[in-house]
Parts: sequence; C-alpha cells; structure tokens
Amino acid sequence: MSERIDFYTASPAGMKALAGVSAYVAKSGLPHDIIELAFLRVSEINGCAYCIDMHTKALHKAGLPWDKIVLTKVWREAGSWFSSREQAALAWAESLTLIAQTHAPDEVFAQVQAEFSDKEIADLTITIGLMNAYNRLAIALRKLPDSAPRL
Repeated sequence: MSERIDFYTASPAGMKALAGVSAYVAKSGLPHDIIELAFLRVSEINGCAYCIDMHTKALHKAGLPWDKIVLTKVWREAGSWFSSREQAALAWAESLTLIAQTHAPDEVFAQVQAEFSDKEIADLTITIGLMNAYNRLAIALRKLPDSAPRL
C-alpha cells in the first residue's frame, strides 16, 4: 500500500485548522492520558494504523505500561487496569465513533456524566470527533505509520 496524497501538503490551511482544535484539546484541562486513551480507542475502532502507531507511542512515552496500552482494545475485560473515569471515557469514545449504530445511548451518557463535568464532556466529545476526523483523513489517503518500512 502506498500513500495516495500528503494531506498536509495538499491542504495546509485545513490541516492548520485541525491543528488548532488539537491545540485546544491539549489545553482543555482533560488529563493527557484520557485524551490519548480516547485517541487510541477511536483509532482502533476505525482501523487507522497511522494513528494507532502514534498514540500507542505517546501513551508509552507518557509512562503508561505496555500492558495497559495493549489492553485498551479490550478495556471491559481488563480488570482493574482502567479506572472508572477511563472506562467512562472509553465507553463514550466507542459510542460516538459508532454513532450510526449506537446513537449515543443514555446509559453511556450517564456513565460519562458521573465521571466528568459538563465542560469535560464537551471537551471529550470534541476530542473524539477530532480523532475521527484525523482517522478518516489518514485512512482515506493511506497515511502510513511513521515507523512503517518504506519500499
């Protein structure tokens, strides 16, 4: 597989706008681990190799053990690896990424509302939407992971 186009070069203004949202998310007050776990889970659901590569490395660099990072995909079965706050964020990330199927059910919203303030919920929702946008760019335009061997 080869990259179709470099979306950073093709649309610098569009990518700058997304980077602005990304900068907001980073300064929103949400914990870095929650943001990166949401980014990773969304990317796992969407099958974005580029983003999975990036966010597993970011989580590891932030000090999360590899065991926890690897178990993100199966967080419900991972026992006590994930706090109730992380579980709520991951459930919300899954629900919104699969929104055509889930329609963001009340029980998942109640779970996230029990762990996060209204501002944090809005910011987490922006975070999830942002990663879905980045995933769609990377998948559609075949962005390869930085660590992928180039043929």
